[in-house]
Amino acid sequence: MKKQTKAPPAKDVDDYLASVSEQARVTLEKLRRIIIAAAPEAKEIISWRMPMYYYHGMLVGFAAFKDHLSFFPGSSVMKKHEGELKNYDTAKGTIHFPMNKPLPAALVKKLVKARIKENEARVRARTK
Repeated sequence: MKKQTKAPPAKDVDDYLASVSEQARVTLEKLRRIIIAAAPEAKEIISWRMPMYYYHGMLVGFAAFKDHLSFFPGSSVMKKHEGELKNYDTAKGTIHFPMNKPLPAALVKKLVKARIKENEARVRARTK
């Protein structure tokens, strides 16, 4: 049996986006712009083989899969906004959505801003 090899990890977010399908890329580029607008101080990195945003710790991330896309805002934020997420396919810390049906920009911004507040509160608590 032939061993299946994985693609090499992306060097950066542009490299990651270049490696996904056109349909996924268009949607994820929009998601990326929304995240950057909501968290301009966040640093873009590749972690766990996917784009992540770092601001006083991990903030959010996203990834493309064969049949869907995922946005990773974290379980604590998702729990606080569970009413707004009830119509989405969710798993612990993750929102799955179809490639042709992006998450609403207002929802993404709200979740990113909530994660910023969580991370900043954690930093303040450590410095007391």
